[in-house]
Amino acid sequence: MRTTHHNIPKGNKNRRRSSVPVVKNARVVKHHKGGKSKQKSNAKHNGGKSFMAFMSSDGMIKVYGLLLVAFALLLLVSVGSYIFTHEYDIAHVTDQALPPHNLARSPGAHIAHFFTDYTFGFASLGFVLLFFLYGLQLIGITLKRHETPISIFKISITTLLTMSWLSFATGLFVFNTPYEYLSGSFGLFTSQALLNATGKLVTALITIVTALILLILCYQMSIKNLFIAIGGGMAAIWTAIVSAIKKRKSENNDKSGSDNKKTPDSTKSPDENQLANEKNDPYISDLNGWQSGINGDNTIHFPNEEENEEDKETDEPTPWDTKPEENPDDNSDVEFEVITNPANDNNETGNDEDDEADEEQENTEPHELTAEDVRNLEPYDPRKDLSTYQFPPIDCLDPHTSATISPEAQRKELTETKIRIENTLKSFKIGITKISAIIGPTVTLYEIVPEEGVRISRIKSLEDDIALSLSALGIRIIAPIPGKGTIGIEVPNKVPTIVSMREIIASDKFQNNKYDLPIGLGKTISNEPFVCDLAKMPHLLMAGATGQGKSVGLNAVITSLLYSKHPSELKFVLVDPKKLEFNLYAIIEKHFLAKLPDEEEAIIIDTKKVIRTLNSLCIEMDTRYDLLKAAKVRNIKEYNAKFCRRELSPANGHRYLPYIVLIIDEFGDLIMTAGREVEHPIARLAQLARACGIHLIIATQRPTVKIISGNIKGNFPARIAFRVVARIDSQTILDATGADQLVGKGDMLLSTGSDLLRLQCAFVDTPEVEAITSFIADQQSYESAFMLPEYADDNDEAANEEFADNGKIDSCFMDAATLIVQSQQGSTSLIQRKMNLGYNRAGRIMDQMEKFGIVGPSNGSKAREVKVQTMEELRVIFRKMGLI
Repeated sequence: MRTTHHNIPKGNKNRRRSSVPVVKNARVVKHHKGGKSKQKSNAKHNGGKSFMAFMSSDGMIKVYGLLLVAFALLLLVSVGSYIFTHEYDIAHVTDQALPPHNLARSPGAHIAHFFTDYTFGFASLGFVLLFFLYGLQLIGITLKRHETPISIFKISITTLLTMSWLSFATGLFVFNTPYEYLSGSFGLFTSQALLNATGKLVTALITIVTALILLILCYQMSIKNLFIAIGGGMAAIWTAIVSAIKKRKSENNDKSGSDNKKTPDSTKSPDENQLANEKNDPYISDLNGWQSGINGDNTIHFPNEEENEEDKETDEPTPWDTKPEENPDDNSDVEFEVITNPANDNNETGNDEDDEADEEQENTEPHELTAEDVRNLEPYDPRKDLSTYQFPPIDCLDPHTSATISPEAQRKELTETKIRIENTLKSFKIGITKISAIIGPTVTLYEIVPEEGVRISRIKSLEDDIALSLSALGIRIIAPIPGKGTIGIEVPNKVPTIVSMREIIASDKFQNNKYDLPIGLGKTISNEPFVCDLAKMPHLLMAGATGQGKSVGLNAVITSLLYSKHPSELKFVLVDPKKLEFNLYAIIEKHFLAKLPDEEEAIIIDTKKVIRTLNSLCIEMDTRYDLLKAAKVRNIKEYNAKFCRRELSPANGHRYLPYIVLIIDEFGDLIMTAGREVEHPIARLAQLARACGIHLIIATQRPTVKIISGNIKGNFPARIAFRVVARIDSQTILDATGADQLVGKGDMLLSTGSDLLRLQCAFVDTPEVEAITSFIADQQSYESAFMLPEYADDNDEAANEEFADNGKIDSCFMDAATLIVQSQQGSTSLIQRKMNLGYNRAGRIMDQMEKFGIVGPSNGSKAREVKVQTMEELRVIFRKMGLI
């Protein structure tokens, strides 16, 4: 094919038609059939480039700077006015029907509320200076001091440090007063945290030293010259605006004049005119990607392939962004009456097929039994293995009597509080038609019926004023009370009452409940015991500041379940990164705890073991769903009822399924050390595990968005918030305020959806837990703890392949057989503990010993019979096998 070079005059529209490639000015122009479609794509690409170039042009950057300066002025007016109109602006933010008193009206009230309450308080005025300086920088105005440009970076650092110090210092004086908004969330949190950690003297010294350091920094920055330069900057801004308007008018005039001419644009360069003519030529089409990359300086830009690949990758969902589909039966609200209570698996040593065969032999059911024969047997009793088990007596719990107040003093306190509330509301011209009181263990609820025409939001905005008049630690207003036509004001009692766990366990609500997993949390504000069902929650999140009652709440949950469930009905998986909280429950390992087959301790304290355990629970969850699918049921309650009625045969792999409750004491520590490796299996369990009887309870003392992420909150609808330091922490836990107004020591808010319920947590002391666990541990137990499915990570895959059951004798066979003969105990768990082997491998070794007549067949949960009595007999077997 011959190539022809053409020299075509610039601006000539009547070009000669040519079907050969044209090479000119480092551009290859090729004629092909798809020319029109490629021209459209090039035009689209040029349009995107032009838009981005327009948005990043010098003119638009100056517009951004002007907007930033305007926002700085708006912030100055908003925050300055908010300091004096705080109460009215808060009322407007809460209820849009109330008029704002801020000088910037409604936008100013919202902006000031955010910058003041959630950042540095009144010190957030420093943002005005920063935004103003950044706006000048974008406009192109450089502030100078003695002909030397001022460093914006130094000003930013100094301003932020000053704002932090002012917020911190203010927080020391306004804590627990109606003026907390002057300090902001940052000042309240840092000041109280430092006071609690160091004390008043050290805090005062730190405050003075940091103030001196800030004064030195401000002196070096020469604040006087800074404001002089800012004044000059304002004048320069006005000059720039005027010049920009004049320039815009002149450009419009030039454009209107050029439109009247039909000749090519004289302002364009010759190359640009030629490029425009070539685009209009229908017989010439460019290569895709070359023409779109040419700009005014004749440089060539190739399409950014990396950006295209990144766009494709972001469009595809990642594995952790993909939310598994939930079982459609999880949302079923239908309850079924079960003939017997849910109970534990018959086999407590593993979940593989050999254990299911052991379960058949224990029930004296031959392997050849048909489904009809199974149905004719008596109903299955899961408590048969531990038929002598006794529940802990109520005497293990202490009554915990606390100081009481006389009826006369209590009546006087109620009357005084009532008068103060009425006077406070009357001072704001709010009338009351009726007021009544409900005395609770920690707080007293005053129900108010306001006069007609009074807005509820007005009363709700007076929360701080009522707290000031009552001199109370924290006031919480419920407006309105759900299900009632009244407004509630919760006032802490001067003498709180301790709620003992003994009262909750002995109450009729707990003793006569029909819940699957009953939990007695404490008492309501009306002094009624509160008992809920964990199976309906279905998972629970507990959070709060240190020392406010999270550990006591976890002990109350575990104690409630120990008093209501048989060991065959329930198993715990306890994760304790602090290594101290759940140590008391180690002695009931063979009754109520579950663990991995190759672990010695059931209480999990190592992060790596936590990851393995969570993945093992995911395997258990998938196995249970397969069993539910095969049984054609929707949840574990229907499955266990069907199994007890002998409608499911163990020969088909079916077994009784106990409830499994996973409890994590300090979830924040796991997120910091393991991150996604922990969060991913927990999210999967929270989404799917409800129907198969696996429930989660996690607790943390750091309620931040990094710990309690949106994925976690979305799958934990039931949340308990103990007292927190800042209001933003309450919003993180409950998506609502109120936890920052609690009085502590077990005072908590329970959220089960849209409603908040205030409770006083039941108190369980360490000696009570020791008495309960000791009573359970002294009784008959299973051979070992409940074994979860074995989970092998990447590091264990090679070992698993090496010891696979491929018909060869295991390398540890001789040592294991010697151990069994010497101890005369045919136990798989003995091989696990003594030889540090996994459950699957130890089970295979035990099967090989049965094959060669060293041990007898499986005997359910009991140890196998050892047929070889002496080492001489064992050596004879080794010789026949060719091992020696």
